[in-house]
Amino acid sequence: MSFPLTSPLFSCISSTFSNVTLFGASIIELGATQLTNVSLAYPYYPTYGGLNFCNVSVTYTHPGQNDTLRVQVWLPSTTYTERMQGIGGGSYGAGLNDVAFGGMALAVSQGYAAVTLDAGLPSQKTVDLQPEDWALLSPGNVDLYALQNLASVSLSDATLLAKDFVESYYGQLPKFSYWNGCSQGGRQGLMLAQQYPDLYDGILAASPAISWNKWAIGDYYPTFVMDQLKQYPYACELEAIRTAAINACDELDGVVDGIITDPEACNFDPSTVVGGPVNCSDAAGPLTISDAAVKVVQAVWGGARDDRNESLWFGLNKDAAITGSSGLAETSCTNGTCSRSPPPLCNTWLQYFLAKDPSVDLSTMTQTYYDDLFRISVQQYTSIYGTDDPDLSAFRDSGGKMITYHGLSDVLIPPMTTQHYYDAATAVDQSVQDYYRLFFSPGLGHCDGGLGGYPAGAFEALQTWVENGTAPDTLLGTSAADSQGNVIERPLCLYPKKQIYKGSGNTSVAENFACE
Repeated sequence: MSFPLTSPLFSCISSTFSNVTLFGASIIELGATQLTNVSLAYPYYPTYGGLNFCNVSVTYTHPGQNDTLRVQVWLPSTTYTERMQGIGGGSYGAGLNDVAFGGMALAVSQGYAAVTLDAGLPSQKTVDLQPEDWALLSPGNVDLYALQNLASVSLSDATLLAKDFVESYYGQLPKFSYWNGCSQGGRQGLMLAQQYPDLYDGILAASPAISWNKWAIGDYYPTFVMDQLKQYPYACELEAIRTAAINACDELDGVVDGIITDPEACNFDPSTVVGGPVNCSDAAGPLTISDAAVKVVQAVWGGARDDRNESLWFGLNKDAAITGSSGLAETSCTNGTCSRSPPPLCNTWLQYFLAKDPSVDLSTMTQTYYDDLFRISVQQYTSIYGTDDPDLSAFRDSGGKMITYHGLSDVLIPPMTTQHYYDAATAVDQSVQDYYRLFFSPGLGHCDGGLGGYPAGAFEALQTWVENGTAPDTLLGTSAADSQGNVIERPLCLYPKKQIYKGSGNTSVAENFACE
């Protein structure tokens, strides 16, 4: 059957989709609404105007699990390109919030049918997406069905529903299906490749929150160290140490730009700056870098350690911000006194999913208890939420292609988490680059931000790889503009190659760098 792609085959009414079913689920409610010439604006996205699409919303349940899940699919009415795009979530959110809707609007504006989901979690529309209202059935009892829905099941559900809606509306399935996500959305992408390898032709899994059960408790370690020391340094102390590391290692790559291009080459010892002066507006008087501040920074960089001082998980790189709202060593200072301010995402993981008691006082935690919680996190959640199975052979055999990029200045997920996974996937299949490619971006923060280059063309590179067979060897990273409006462009290299300055030419221009 053929039809003009500028118009659907059937009407945007609920009855068009009434024959859609989902194995293992029961549809509670389904509605379809036509939107014509609408303008949509969401955080982090420009305003998209003149959009025409059929909004299909479905609510369903898995009988016996007492859950209620929602999926939303936007079907372009005028510019459909026979492609579908799944939009991922962030933090503890599966999607179906303003940020995901921004991705939906972008996708529809480009002719994609777009889908996002809430995994049945009631906190999806809140600002911080924290799981306090769904994690526990009661103290001591995690809602494992809810976590399983977030981890994996809802991803398959939403994709199968969306493809059926596409077929019902246009008369045929999409020719190409893509997933697009960062952080939680990146983890979702890798879960799709691992557990549902035939659902998507292409997956962009950026800064993926894989090994969540390890880095989420590992990221808490700097707070634990501060509690052990009973000292909570000023942010300016910690940032002074980070600045000293950048000053020491910045020029190792031949370019002074505030970016540590090769973190492995930076051997800066923070103990060398103890006693150095600090300019700090928060302090009551003159301040010097304390030994406690050095130990906290070492915890950020070195990663979590057990009672035998053996490594449990990776730390951040030395130019990643460690204070601020997303910082792993944030403190709260008032009238010359500082107190603990643990990272909310990590604090929640420990309280709700590991201790399983939101009233537990983590500030009194011993090293033994921390080690126990780490063991619990690994043993109880690897199979559900780890998303780190390195065997991608089924995804390979289905013809899928996947791209991951990760900022080396990520403030939340240690880049070594992704490198560790990719090395494991390579050990399983030495030809992994034939279908999965990894790119690191020096100076880039978590998903975006920082001084480094953001690969805005990563999704287009994925599409070209899937549809034309041309695999990318580099991605172009472009920084945000500085206060003078200047930007830098750098090639993001196919791992394990690294970005090298050629030694001459404008350091803001990508062609003056090579991958070696």
